[in-house]
Amino acid sequence: MCGRFTLTASPEEIKKHFNYSQTPNFPARYNIAPTQPVAVICDGQGKVDFQLMRWGFLPSWVKDPSDFPLLINARSETILEKPSFKGAIKYRRCLVPANGFYEWLRDDKHKYPYYAQSTSGILSFAAIWEHWMDSEGSEIDSLALITTDANVTLSAIHHRMPVVIQPQDYATWLNHDHTNLNNALALLKTPADEQFDVFPVSQKVNNARNDEAGLMEKLQKQPIAKPKEGGSKDKPDNDQFNLL
Repeated sequence: MCGRFTLTASPEEIKKHFNYSQTPNFPARYNIAPTQPVAVICDGQGKVDFQLMRWGFLPSWVKDPSDFPLLINARSETILEKPSFKGAIKYRRCLVPANGFYEWLRDDKHKYPYYAQSTSGILSFAAIWEHWMDSEGSEIDSLALITTDANVTLSAIHHRMPVVIQPQDYATWLNHDHTNLNNALALLKTPADEQFDVFPVSQKVNNARNDEAGLMEKLQKQPIAKPKEGGSKDKPDNDQFNLL
């Protein structure tokens, strides 16, 4: 799964990478957490659009958001089977720019944060979004990141990771009008082993209020921990609802 990520590229770099027309200004983020607004790239009637959306997917049919679980991730293998996601994967696919993400190695007593840093600059996480509106006209655009099996680089830490869409596949992923759904689903595969450099980082990242560049610095002393027997694979699908 993915419960925290970073976006340290400048607004100018991101605009150039995705070629959208807007000129948003936003600060570097070193510890983006669920429920916060995140940068999103989506299809805007044949052109690329930049938007801000809440990380935490809210289906349009939900009556009271306070009574609905926080959906931060959607599993690629079951995304078409889930009532919450099956409409969005067909008609509301998007990309979330990032430079890396955090994952936690757990043993019986502790959890140790690691940073999976992109080796190629700006990443594009596969995501889906939804528009929600209540009876009084309040509106929320929200998203969930799509996850898949971890690659070899990350598998010692956690068995899931975000799907990364490659630049040559952006149009296929974003444009639901001209893309066969099966072609879009074929992009939901495990990222290449060499796409990330994974290393331990400070426990300060555990607190979402901490948001500074030092969180991404590699620890000189490697934490020593053994994952629980069976690892997090023993957890049910609602693992995707948790923050860590």
